[in-house]
Amino acid sequence: MSQRRRRVDDPLWKSILEQTFSHFLRFIFHEADAVFDLSRPFDYLDKEFEQLFPPESNRKGVRYVDKLVKVFLKDGSEQFVLCHVEIQSSKGNGDLAERMFRYFYRIWDRYKVPITAIAILADENGSYRPEVYRQEFMGTSLRYDFNSYKIMDQEESVLRSNKNPFSVIVLTALLAIKNKKISDEGLKAIKHDLYDEMINREMDKDTRQGLYDFLTYYVSFDNEEVLGIFPQ
Repeated sequence: MSQRRRRVDDPLWKSILEQTFSHFLRFIFHEADAVFDLSRPFDYLDKEFEQLFPPESNRKGVRYVDKLVKVFLKDGSEQFVLCHVEIQSSKGNGDLAERMFRYFYRIWDRYKVPITAIAILADENGSYRPEVYRQEFMGTSLRYDFNSYKIMDQEESVLRSNKNPFSVIVLTALLAIKNKKISDEGLKAIKHDLYDEMINREMDKDTRQGLYDFLTYYVSFDNEEVLGIFPQ
């Protein structure tokens, strides 16, 4: 049986992060409502990010997308949230921590605004968990810590009990890791289950459509005609 194809090189992750960003902040940061002014719109700085880091071809086996987002705090100040989604079959060159540090110092040099960064690791390598970058030479040292969220570490039952819509996204990615070689019939049952999880959570129409698209297309059926069975 062929290994499932995850469409990680298309705009699925970028799109779903924009459509669920307030839910994402609440999912990752438990104190989000006390810190962020979620009533104000987010500013997605994709063009500015590409000016700092021109697009390059992802290396074989490595997929990632980045979102640089301007947010506002309760006190009215501006902050940046850098969201990096890393999806790979192995640890590649193992340079994620260094890349996260380069992101940090170039963004800081450009904007001089505090940054929080999170790497979402949707890979299948259990031992790969970068969360800090270090360098040291002749008495001079540097350490850069960033948030790291490993999807394969998550408990399915905990995600199902979490009513935050973003938990369905993580659950979809987790089940994709666990069921790489499942048949179309098995995948159909999983996708119906995920659809039910989505329906059981409160969200606006646009967010629901974004979740529907993500869980529908994140893992491809061998027979694409099966897509036609899903309600909208």
